[in-house]
Amino acid sequence: MRKLQIALMICALALVLSPFVYVQANKFIYASKVRHFLLDEQGYKPEEIKSVTGVWGIKLPPFFVVVVFADEPEVEYIYFAHNKLMQFEHRISDEGKKRGITEISPSKLKHYVPIE
Repeated sequence: MRKLQIALMICALALVLSPFVYVQANKFIYASKVRHFLLDEQGYKPEEIKSVTGVWGIKLPPFFVVVVFADEPEVEYIYFAHNKLMQFEHRISDEGKKRGITEISPSKLKHYVPIE
């Protein structure tokens, strides 16, 4: 009887934790895809990239990646890494907002890649 209770508790715990593990794993996987894309295919050096963060969003697609480059910390570049890896949009980071930046023209962005 005791073994059955332990097995049921383990199953219940696994059911409760599985969504959290799923989200964290996917955030890591997507961030890793984008990091490798930037370093291996786009030719960036590790020191040129300030951060690569996987995000679970409310809207579709549910997972995307926010990249901040070291030489442009006021801009966050949004990448999708689903079927095709691509830069989707950009936005002003919190650091940029603190500096009073409200908008940046795409022509002035250093790492902007227009959608093809």
